[in-house]
Amino acid sequence: MTASQKGCCSPARGIGSEHKMVSATDGSGLYAGPIVDIAGGPAFVGTAQPQIPDDGEGPLRRKKIKPFRISAVTVTNADFAAFVADTGYVTEAEKIGWSFVFFSDVPDTQQATQGVVGAEWWRLVDGATWVVPHGPGTAEIVPDHPVVQVSWNDAVAYARWCGGRLPTEAEWEHAARGGLDDVRFPWGDTDPEDEGHTPCNIWQGVFPNHNTVRDGFSHTAPAKSFEPNGYGLFNMVGNVWEWTAQPFRVKSLKKSAARKRDAMKGYKLLKGGSYLCHRSYCYRYRIAARSGNSADSATPHQGFRVAWDAI
Repeated sequence: MTASQKGCCSPARGIGSEHKMVSATDGSGLYAGPIVDIAGGPAFVGTAQPQIPDDGEGPLRRKKIKPFRISAVTVTNADFAAFVADTGYVTEAEKIGWSFVFFSDVPDTQQATQGVVGAEWWRLVDGATWVVPHGPGTAEIVPDHPVVQVSWNDAVAYARWCGGRLPTEAEWEHAARGGLDDVRFPWGDTDPEDEGHTPCNIWQGVFPNHNTVRDGFSHTAPAKSFEPNGYGLFNMVGNVWEWTAQPFRVKSLKKSAARKRDAMKGYKLLKGGSYLCHRSYCYRYRIAARSGNSADSATPHQGFRVAWDAI
C-alpha cells in the first residue's frame, strides 16, 4: 500500500481490506483493567470556542446519552497480549509487514526509510508492530503502557473479544470532561506548558527536533499515570490517540473543511492527542479536538480504550 498524509498527527496507509473479526463474548470479564460506570443523561459535545474549526470541533451542543461503562485506562500491552494468547490474533501491521515510526526512533539497523510527504518525520519501518512499536531491535514493550501500533480494525477485534465496543465521540467526550462543562481539558482550562504545568504526556520544546521531556516521558507513559479526571479516568488527553467507534466527519459548509472531509473519506475518528502533540504543531490534546485515520493504519502513538453498555 502507498502511504499518504491526510491528517495532522497520524500518517495513513490508505483504506485497506478489513480483517474478519473474532467472536464477541458475553461480558467484560476478559478485560483485566479497571472499569468506570458513567451515568447517562445530557452530555456536552464539541466546543463554543473551536481552535481548529476545519476539524469540526464546534459548535457546542448537547446530546442525550445512555448510561455506559468505560475502561479507566487505555488497553495496555499486557491486556492485548492476553487477547493474542487467547485467540491467536494477528494485527494488521504484522500482516502488512511495516508500519510508521517517528524519525528519531527509527532503529540503526534499518536501511534508508521512506518518509511521508509533508510530514517527513514519519518513516515506514519494516517489522514495526505492537510487540516492537519502533521496529526490530528497539526497546521491548512495557506491560502497563498503552498498546500501540494497533489499527481501528485491531481495536474493534479486541473490544469484541471482551464483550465491548469502542466508545462513540459523545461518550468519549462526556467521559473525558469528568463532570465539567465546556472546558478544554479534563482538569479545566489551564493549558499545559513547556515549563511548569505538565498535567499530561505531550511534547515539550520545539517539535519535531527537540523534546525536553519536562513531563518525564519521551514516548508513552503508563496507562495509569498523571492525575485522573473527575470520573477517575486516566490520560484522556495526551499519551496516545484513542480510536472511537465512528467515522471522521466534518459538518461544515466551508470549502477548506469540505476539502479535509473529502480527503479523509472513510477514515475513523480519533480523540485525545498524544505524546507527540505540541501547541505549535498539533493543538489537539483538547477534549473537543478531533483527528482521523484509515481503519488499517497504525502508529506508535495510537491506542484505544473499551466501552460497554451499562449492565
